[in-house]
Amino acid sequence: MAGMATHLITGAGSGIGAAVARRLDERGDELVLLARDAGRAKELAARFPGARTLVGDLADPDRLSWAFSHQSLPDRVDSLLHIAGIVDLGPIGDLRPKTWHQQLNLNLIAPAEITRLLLPQLRICKGHVVFVNSGAGLAAHAEWGAYAASKHGLKALADSLRQEEKPNGIRVTSVYPGRTASPMQAKVHSQEGKAYDPARWIDPESVATTILMALDLPRDAEVTDLMVRPGR
Repeated sequence: MAGMATHLITGAGSGIGAAVARRLDERGDELVLLARDAGRAKELAARFPGARTLVGDLADPDRLSWAFSHQSLPDRVDSLLHIAGIVDLGPIGDLRPKTWHQQLNLNLIAPAEITRLLLPQLRICKGHVVFVNSGAGLAAHAEWGAYAASKHGLKALADSLRQEEKPNGIRVTSVYPGRTASPMQAKVHSQEGKAYDPARWIDPESVATTILMALDLPRDAEVTDLMVRPGR
C-alpha cells in the first residue's frame, strides 16, 4: 500500500490506535480519524495536523448513518482500522443489560455499522479491514463474559465479512493482542484490584508494527488472524 493511501481509524486517541495513526501519518498516508464528538475531533486534529476528522459516536451505532450522512465521507478508503474498544468487567450474576449493551454496541455493532457504511469505498479500492480484537475474542474467562462475548462476536463479523467480500478484493484481518500497556489496561487492573505495571505488558508500538505488516503485505497474500502475546 505505497504512498498516499487513505486510512479511516477508530480509537486514534490513545493506546494502539494512537500508535497506528502516528506511524501512518509519519509515512505520509492520509488519515481520517473518527471522533465521538466535535471537542474530541478538535483534539485529534491538533495532534495530527494533516488528518481529516469524522464525528460519530460508537456508543450509539443506530445514529452513525445519520451522523455520516451530514458529513463528507472520503471518496476512497484503502484501509478501515477498527481499534476503539471498551471493557467493563464483572461476573455474569452482576452484569445488567446496560453493561452488556455498552460493550456490544461499541465493540461489535458499531464496527459492523461503520463497515457497512464504508463498503462502497472499500470495494472501489480493494481495501483492507482490520479488526483489533483481543485474546478474549478466542477464550472467555471469569468476569470477562460481556467483553469476551463482544470480541467473540467481532471475530464472527470479520470471518463472515472476509468470505462475503473476497470476490470484491477486500482483505480482512483480525488482530488478537494480549494485554497491552494502555489506558484500557490501567482500567482493567483497577477493576481487578491489581497494581498496574505497564512494563509487564505489550507496548502499543509493537501491536502497531504487526498491523502495518498486515496492511503492507503484497496483494497475493492476506493475514487473516494474528495473535500478539507479551514477550516477557
